[in-house]
Amino acid sequence: MDGDNKTFLSDFTLTGLFTHSKASGFLFSIICAIFFMTMIANGVMIFLIHIDPHLHTPMYFLLSHLSFIDMMYISTIVPKMLVDYLMGKRTISFISCTAQYFLYMGFVGAEFFLLGLMAYDRYVAICNPLRYPVLMNHRTCWMILASSWFGGALDSFLLTPITMSLPFCASHKIDHFFCEAPTMLRLACGDKATYEMVMYICCVIMLLIPFSVVISSYAQILITVHQMKSEEGKKKAFATCSSHIMVVTLFYGAALYTYMLPQSYHTPTKDKVFSAFYTILTPLLNPLIYSLRNTDVTGALKRVLARWRGLHCVTREEF
Repeated sequence: MDGDNKTFLSDFTLTGLFTHSKASGFLFSIICAIFFMTMIANGVMIFLIHIDPHLHTPMYFLLSHLSFIDMMYISTIVPKMLVDYLMGKRTISFISCTAQYFLYMGFVGAEFFLLGLMAYDRYVAICNPLRYPVLMNHRTCWMILASSWFGGALDSFLLTPITMSLPFCASHKIDHFFCEAPTMLRLACGDKATYEMVMYICCVIMLLIPFSVVISSYAQILITVHQMKSEEGKKKAFATCSSHIMVVTLFYGAALYTYMLPQSYHTPTKDKVFSAFYTILTPLLNPLIYSLRNTDVTGALKRVLARWRGLHCVTREEF
């Protein structure tokens, strides 16, 4: 009991990404720029999808929620890391660590499911285009969102109590830049069998099942595209799917290493690199990939800018 109270009351120390070397200020500037660019890029994406009628389709409806999730889960990690660097602080309380862990697992879990279910949208659009309005109706879109958020919430409510109830008697130094599951597990002592079993089940549900949906959906898409006689139709189908494939590859690849690879293959340096990739870089890459490779989004941006310039000119003429 005394050990549990000590664990609950004690603070953790995060080693972080920043060291006392000369490069830490440069790294801080890069991460700070990435964070603000991520918030702006995803915010613009949500704004364009909301304001432009051409983007009022199921795919962009789901994409707007993907951007929202990206904004939320990068905000659970990066702001504290940046503020701690400026204040010269590296500690995080047990309660703050628990809250960060809970929010992070919920948002990332929701993104795992959403990316997997978005493959179904691409499957219907290419393999059953005539039935697309029926199969991907408003109700289906909300069911996909509800399923994604439910999966993320289930992941948080299952793993957080088990993880944070483990006795951290070995050390309170977290060799990471946030409270992530594999790192927290290395700090814990005692019987970890229950936690490892639940973690394995959650990883199967969170990663392998959505990834299986992606694989099966794109297998059907490839078969359908191969049977197309029109070269233009093939190019359009690949252009439609390429953005989603790139995002899925980046996000699932790093996550599979973090959560599915045995602990013996992990090192603190590798964990930091892979975690930084899918928690800091991927939220920025998602809107860039979908916008730069998508004429619909770039067209919507041009229309909004043209409309803004038109209103600005009218206002100046009135004065």
